[in-house]
Amino acid sequence: MSANEKKNLKAAEADSSSEDENIQNDDDNEEEEDDDMESDDSDGMDSESFQEKEELQIEFEGRAPVDPDAEGISQLLQRLVPRAQINCNQLAELLIAQNFVGSVICQCMDDGPDSETDDNMVEDDTIFGITSVVNLTAKKDKPVIEQLRKYITERAAKHATKQVQEQLSDLLDNEQQHVGLLINERFINIPAQISVPLLQNLHKEIEAAKAKKMKFNFGTLLMLVKFHRKLGKKGKPDEDQFTNAEEELLAERSKFSFEYAMDIESDWPEDVGGLKPYRKLLALEAKQLPQLINEIQAYINGE
Repeated sequence: MSANEKKNLKAAEADSSSEDENIQNDDDNEEEEDDDMESDDSDGMDSESFQEKEELQIEFEGRAPVDPDAEGISQLLQRLVPRAQINCNQLAELLIAQNFVGSVICQCMDDGPDSETDDNMVEDDTIFGITSVVNLTAKKDKPVIEQLRKYITERAAKHATKQVQEQLSDLLDNEQQHVGLLINERFINIPAQISVPLLQNLHKEIEAAKAKKMKFNFGTLLMLVKFHRKLGKKGKPDEDQFTNAEEELLAERSKFSFEYAMDIESDWPEDVGGLKPYRKLLALEAKQLPQLINEIQAYINGE
């Protein structure tokens, strides 16, 4: 996708809480007098701006990432690997530099009189998501890629089986079959349907780059996904809730994976509903990406 080309994505309702995954609704203050509402809310935002169940009508579009998107992309990446020793600013810059592959999600700007979006609630330059891929083999000498590889292998050493550790090591050490890191990060409450055109477009761009002999010919795609686990009680099984719904299917289709619990609060407070944040690293066959996209489309449509 060229920097000026825009792909109109599915119009969707985004719950107002999607602008900040950590916003806490303060229902107890809704009925207080106006004088009390002048005090600071616990999240530092006007209590009238974000109320429970309030919805925004936002139409999204995908476009190539550009330099001003760097901060928004970096913030999304930090949510995926919070407090890790990974320079997310450098990774954002790397993704922007290869802007012939990958897309960011932004708001369709409608300045017409019928626009229902409150400009005070959604900033014009907000980056709502990014779907892209970066080569972990060809770019392994770049500092941020070294950090990513170290992050993955260290967690595998602690949380993966011996067999998975060997499989992962073989992938990362193979100079002939390149490994890509598939990034599919967005605000919560943006519907999973948006992932289909983004992934379809990514696949087309990868194929175009391969046709130009660029280093996007991957044998395997690694993907780090977020989910929360609700521990089962009284003999009931644990319940996993994936932040991006389509990634549950990808987890089922992975050729191997491992998971680990987060040691800190990352996406939602850990004490809300007994949910504990986890990450899962998936290994996907790159050649199966078109089939996986079709399966995602059927999955989210309930087919």
